[in-house]
Amino acid sequence: MNKAGLILAVLLTSGSAQAAQPVVVELFTSQGCSSCPPANANLAAVSDRPDVLALSFGVTYWDYLGWKDTFAQPQFTQRQIAYERGLGHSGPFTPQIVVNGRADTVGNVRGEVERLIAGGRLDGPAISLAGGTVRVASSAAPLEPLDVWLVRYDPRVIQVPVARGENGGATLPHKNVVRELTRLGVWRGNEIQFAVAPAPAGLLTAVLVQKPDGGPIVAAFKP
Repeated sequence: MNKAGLILAVLLTSGSAQAAQPVVVELFTSQGCSSCPPANANLAAVSDRPDVLALSFGVTYWDYLGWKDTFAQPQFTQRQIAYERGLGHSGPFTPQIVVNGRADTVGNVRGEVERLIAGGRLDGPAISLAGGTVRVASSAAPLEPLDVWLVRYDPRVIQVPVARGENGGATLPHKNVVRELTRLGVWRGNEIQFAVAPAPAGLLTAVLVQKPDGGPIVAAFKP
């Protein structure tokens, strides 16, 4: 083995080399949207990939059609709205999939979802979660402070009977449903740590480092 190969082997063995970060795939969906079930299925299909962090956000703006989405939160709607200007849209729509906060597609077009995942790559600061502490490692300082988000999501398939609205009478499966979204603080390039409570039973924890106001995601952690 040459010297370069030996150094690489030592790094890999010691755990010093940074693991590849997952591509963040966010689906904005509504149980009251008749076009959304195929998008829910597409997100579920990629959710178990180790290179993907798949997150399903329920939005509120279709609730008036006769069915109030059981997972939707106003802050999830606001998160989607914040993306739209940077993505070149005049307003939010469903089903929308946003990849790494940088590109988007209609979520029920599986080939486009796969294309965006294939082109996505994050190489921001390393993130870890252990012993109730989120750690964002030091790296080159960003041009502006970046938001650090804590995400709690349910990895199970949840079957939701819909009684009214466009999907009335159907039972819709959902996976990786986001239940909590909390801004922990900001990262400026130096190592920073945040104490976090244990996840509620059945939920997993992810972490995002992202430019503010719906900007691109630069780093991500998944369990």
